Parts: sequence; structure tokens; C-alpha cells
Amino acid sequence: MTSDVASRLTDFVAALRAHGVRVGTGETVDAARAVQALGLADRELLREGLAATLLHTHGQRPVFDPVFDLYFPRAVGGPDGATADRDDLRERLAAALTADDGALLGRLAVEAVDGFGGYGSSPGSDGWSAYQALDRIRPQTLLARVRADVRGRPGEPGFADRLLDDEIRRRIEAFRALVGAEARRRVAERRGRDEIARRAVAPTADRVDFLYAGKDRLAELRRAVQPLARKLATRLAARRRRATRGSIDLRRTLRGSLSTGGVPVRPVLRRRRPVRPELVLLCDVSGSVSGFSDFTMLLVQALHDQFSKLRVFAFVNRIDEVTGLLVHGAADSEGLSARIRAEATLTGWHGSSDYGVSLGEFAERYGDAVGPRTTVLVLGDARTNMSDPNLAALRRIGGRARRVHWLNPEPRSQWGTGDSAAPAYAELVAMHECRNARQLSELVARLLPV
Repeated sequence: MTSDVASRLTDFVAALRAHGVRVGTGETVDAARAVQALGLADRELLREGLAATLLHTHGQRPVFDPVFDLYFPRAVGGPDGATADRDDLRERLAAALTADDGALLGRLAVEAVDGFGGYGSSPGSDGWSAYQALDRIRPQTLLARVRADVRGRPGEPGFADRLLDDEIRRRIEAFRALVGAEARRRVAERRGRDEIARRAVAPTADRVDFLYAGKDRLAELRRAVQPLARKLATRLAARRRRATRGSIDLRRTLRGSLSTGGVPVRPVLRRRRPVRPELVLLCDVSGSVSGFSDFTMLLVQALHDQFSKLRVFAFVNRIDEVTGLLVHGAADSEGLSARIRAEATLTGWHGSSDYGVSLGEFAERYGDAVGPRTTVLVLGDARTNMSDPNLAALRRIGGRARRVHWLNPEPRSQWGTGDSAAPAYAELVAMHECRNARQLSELVARLLPV
């Protein structure tokens, strides 16, 4: 392997690590051996070889593939003699989609970016835009034509109309992805691969901010609840085993040391009898915070065996217990939010979140849910819509509970801005920044009592 290829491979691995893909030294060595064995001639074979040696789960492919395209590009520079005729390009694109010709789609993606994706003339401009190229070509408008062409091809396998449309949409999305990869490659040549890999490649789902995650990312996170819960359960169980070892029993230790001349070779420890803790969740399910609350509720429900008692309450400006709805929805995570909104009483005369009223109602109606063995987790952004934060109610809850932790999905820099009462609440209870699933899992493992 040449030094240039070795350097590119190590930069590629560093970019994957920057996006949260755990790659060890041994895996990097295996990847180098794969490059040496497979060579660089067949790019797709190299892609799959590196994926096999570096990745642990299929869910890491959305990060791996665009980073691979940057560090092992299909080509360098622009094509020679690329066409700028939009109608001609659309004609050839329709034929490629009809034939499902991946190689031709790749060449057309290059032509599309070269002919219609360029913008700007200053040296500091990015120069290439996938959005602009796709907006000019509009491949989605070719669906009806490609459908008719596929129907008319002899020997083409028969599809039902809906299945055929889904297949054509898949081919169109593949072309759109190729255009995006080509535009990133062009920009990377101008501004540097490392910077584009850091800024233009979407992070893994567990690193996406809850407040900005779209439906697809939230669905991906919901599917990850059970595997994540198993890992956390293992860590909590290990902590519980370590916690059974108490302080030294001095009298029994000295008695045992008589057989060794008074030297306490084997200290005797007092056996603790840890009791599984009780957990209460207070979850703001309004607006964009609802995705954060839904995921946390599902994660805690998956960990229910780690607690002697688990109760969950949801609120907007009224609070209601939803423990039963959560248990019922363990196998239907995507419908959890809809069930809570349909069956629980969460709003009064207005639909905006009101932490003061909700905390006060919890302290008054459900005060018996909190006791000296209870850990309370409050989930929300602490934005009160300029209403009274009711610090006295939170103080009452904290006085009854063993611990109270507030998990806030907003960046710490935004606490106290606008209608945020986060600093005031943080004076009474421990408030933690919890913006993504990775931070959440670390906080759950660290904060939950054993």
C-alpha cells in the first residue's frame, strides 16, 4: 500500500470516528489489509470491504457511505465535454431509470452537477449545489414516463402499480443520492475533504439533537430503544453488584486476622442489601420537546425491570398519569405520542406548556407518588411561556424525593434566554443538558440509583 493510500485511509477512519463510529486500531489494520487485497480498481467492492471491516451495525451505513464517497471519490475534477442540454439529459435519465442502469445513473449524476449545479464565481464560494441541479432536472417528474416505459419493455418482470411506483421512486432516490455525493465531492476538492466530512455529512441518529430530529430520525431512534436498553440494563446491573460491597466490618476483620498474626490479610466487608429504586418521570410532551420525552419514556419503560416501581406522568399545562398507556404501548412505540394525547388530559383552556401549573398539580394530586426512595426525572426545556414557574412546587417535590434530576434538551447556552426558567429551576434541582440519545444513555447510566 502506498503512503498516499495509507494516509487517505487513516483520514477516512478519523472522519468516521468524528461522527461517532467506534473504530479501533485492530479494525483499522484489517481495513488496510482489505484495501491491499481488494485494490482500488473496483470502487464498490472496496466500499463493501471497508464497511465489513470497520462497521459494527447496518445503522452506521448512512454515515459511512457519504464519508467513503469523499475519501474514495468516483472521479477527480469535472467531466470532459459534459452536456448542458437539460432535455437531452432528462431523456437519457429516463432511459437509465427504465433500465435500472446504475453505472449510467452515476455518469448522469456527474453531468447533472457539472451542467446545472454550479453557482458563484468568487474564489471563496462553494461552487456546487445538488439542490440546484435537482431543481433544474426534476427527476421526480419522470415517474409516469418511466412507468409506461417499464410496462412496455419485453421480458420485464410484472409489478403491481403500487409496487412499480415504489420501485421507480427507489431508482429516482438513488439518482438523487448520486447527485448529492457528486456535489459534495466537488465542494470537497475546493474546500478540503476533512471540513466537508465534518459539516456536510449527517451524524448518526444517536447524535442528532432531539429538538431538530425529523420523523425519519425519530423513528430510527425508536427502533434503537431495545438494544440501547439492554446495554444500559447490563451497566446498571454491574453497578448494583458492585454496590452490594459495603464498608469494612472492623470487628470481623480483626477476628479473622488472628490466624495471620494480627495482619488483616482479608478484610471483611459489611454486606449491603440494596433495594431497587423507585422512579417517577414528569414529561413535557408539547411541541418539539415531545420527541425527546417519547424516546426517554420508551427507554425507561424498556428498563422497567431495574426499578421496584415506575410511574410516568405527561403534561402540557395539565398533568396526567400515563403509566398504563406506556406499558400498553411497549410494542407500538410510534403510536405512543398519539395515544397519550388522545387518552390523557394534558391541556386546559389553552394549548401552551405551563410548568408552574403542571408542577403544582403534580405536587397536589400525586404527591404520594414520591417518597424517600424515589428518584424523579423531569424532562423538558423549562420554557414557561412567561407564566409563573412555581418554584415552590418543585421545592416540595425535591423535599420528598431521594433525588430530582432535570434533563433539558436545549443547549446550555440557551438556558435563561427568552421565556426559559432553567436557571431558576437549576438552583433547586440538578439540571443536565441532554440533547441527543448518546447523552441521554450516559446520563441514565450515571444518574439512576442502584
